[in-house]
Amino acid sequence: MLAFLTSCAHWAASGADDLVSWLQTLVYVKLLQPLLFYAGFMDVDEDTFDALYWVIVGVLEIGAMYAVLRPLEALVPAEKWRDRKSVGVDAVYTWITRLGIFNLLFFFALQPVFDRAQSWLRLHGVMSVDIDNLWPGVTTVPLVTFAIYLIVLDFFGYWYHRFSHRFGIWWELHAVHHSQRKMSFWCDNRNHLLDVLGQSCMFAAIALVIGVPPAQFVVLVALTNFVQNVQHANIRWHFGWLGERLIVSPRFHRRHHAIGYGHEGTTYGCNFGVLFPWWDMMFGSASFNREIEPTGIRDQLEGKSYGEGFWAQQGLAFRRIARRLAAQRRASGDTRDDTSAA
Repeated sequence: MLAFLTSCAHWAASGADDLVSWLQTLVYVKLLQPLLFYAGFMDVDEDTFDALYWVIVGVLEIGAMYAVLRPLEALVPAEKWRDRKSVGVDAVYTWITRLGIFNLLFFFALQPVFDRAQSWLRLHGVMSVDIDNLWPGVTTVPLVTFAIYLIVLDFFGYWYHRFSHRFGIWWELHAVHHSQRKMSFWCDNRNHLLDVLGQSCMFAAIALVIGVPPAQFVVLVALTNFVQNVQHANIRWHFGWLGERLIVSPRFHRRHHAIGYGHEGTTYGCNFGVLFPWWDMMFGSASFNREIEPTGIRDQLEGKSYGEGFWAQQGLAFRRIARRLAAQRRASGDTRDDTSAA
């Protein structure tokens, strides 16, 4: 059975890779290479060709998620809206982040650093992580190795997400994501650019440490992205008692975005899982409530603005950070004054 699944997965991955490679060559030869030649930038033609693979994967991802999830939002919406105007800015975020530029940059920029670090460790007798050989005959199967990579990356993704709710300055960046009160499949990509940089750097660093091959890294990123689009979609879906505990559903993740619960209702929030709810169940942050609840941040109900447009949302995050730091400095000064008076 495992051999059959592995064969099917290999066939699917190979077919997808062939399609992307064909489109990559076509677009490069017909469009980009002539432009680079006339602009005098042929010294970066190889890098441009490599980056184009990620761009094409991102465009195909966006097309697939729109074709699948937009009809579902129309047929079985969790909430019915009068209009989708506020969703438009999330589409801008999606086009910026889904073209893979950030992940590509960090994965390949960090590669030489990790190569030197691994050489130094080997020189001093410290072996690097080699997941392929953890269980000969099992972890050497590509499908098993891919699953291990996915689980390891998801574990670190859970903690990255949880910490972004735990620390005040970090939360001010992540609040951009939670300030969308009309959740849709576009909403996953609504993040402050500094938060995107942090996530991309972490994801690429962990992938390099555990030895994810470049080709599998592309698939891991694409799969993770699409599943998160499903989670944020405005669809009335849950996966049943068992399914809800195997993979994060739109209903499970909506609880994370719910006003008063996602980051405000428990000690430090609930339902932080990126792909799997296992970590929430393991570390006591799971909530399997099936009610359809309003989403957003509580102080939006009191009139606080997190910005309607892309640049406003980016800028307001820095203002919130500045105000928070100023309040901390004032509190620290008051404490010192009280100590001196005593």
